[in-house]
Amino acid sequence: MEFGVHLPLMDFGDHPFTLDHLVTYAAAAHRLGFTAVAANDHLTFQVPWLDGPTALVAVLAATGEMALFTSLALPVVRGPVPLAKALAAIDRLSGGRLNAGVGPGSSAADYAAVGIDFAERWARFDESVQALRALWRKDGPAFVGRFYSTDGIVLEPPPAQEGGPPIWIGSWGSDAGLRRVAGLGDGWLASAYNTTPSLFGQAWQDLGVELVSHGKDPTAFPNALATMWCYITDDAAEAAAILRTRVAPAVHRPEELLRDCLGIGPAAQFAAKLIAFADAGVQRVFIWPVADEIRQLERFAAEVRPLVVNSLAPPSTRV
Repeated sequence: MEFGVHLPLMDFGDHPFTLDHLVTYAAAAHRLGFTAVAANDHLTFQVPWLDGPTALVAVLAATGEMALFTSLALPVVRGPVPLAKALAAIDRLSGGRLNAGVGPGSSAADYAAVGIDFAERWARFDESVQALRALWRKDGPAFVGRFYSTDGIVLEPPPAQEGGPPIWIGSWGSDAGLRRVAGLGDGWLASAYNTTPSLFGQAWQDLGVELVSHGKDPTAFPNALATMWCYITDDAAEAAAILRTRVAPAVHRPEELLRDCLGIGPAAQFAAKLIAFADAGVQRVFIWPVADEIRQLERFAAEVRPLVVNSLAPPSTRV
């Protein structure tokens, strides 16, 4: 299992929203050995939210060789042409390190903000992914659909990666979502606060069947678990307060569900959850500290990651 970080774009309380904070956070993640950095995407939200693609560009120089992810960018809300242009620039400026995680988004407010019918999101999303691929291909047919057409559109300069960044499809694990992942995607981004190890494990098996039906090799298909909000503390009262006052109000999920899914509490408890997800087939987890962010990255690297790595190592190499 590998570990990445989400950029701190969401205000869980007293967030600075400064370039210095973003760059310092990204540099700390790189120094601490995290292998990827991700930026989420909303136009409007119930709490302040910094623009994701802009933030990802802002930290490029601090990320070294880390893989870059959008998790998830919204091609329907932003429009496939503007998003293809922006992501091509990020891929080029990063030397080909971008993975384009995309999804339709679950916020009706984002759709209302741009005047698009929320009920059309799935049909538009399916077309938008095909449009992204067509816009990133040097030579190939244009995409012409009901909602979008790339006919006659040439975006230059192209991405650094031939054919464009790999496209990872976000899905909470429904049957329809997994069919989209298998049919449209180069990888699957699941959501930590919408699953459990047992649910993920079953969905991963189901996705394998779908991948075979699309002529893809399940053993070569990557996955990652996004939005693993976390706060490491041995103080039960502090953990409860973090969950009650910071996380639950921001994401509108019951505290009981979030407590079961997320890494809020002692390091050993967090590690046990990650080990269960690894046993279920999760390959990479993106953590997102909800307070005291850089110190939390340090605690994760020192207290949680070694427990996970040791547990998953061959018995002969464990310490």
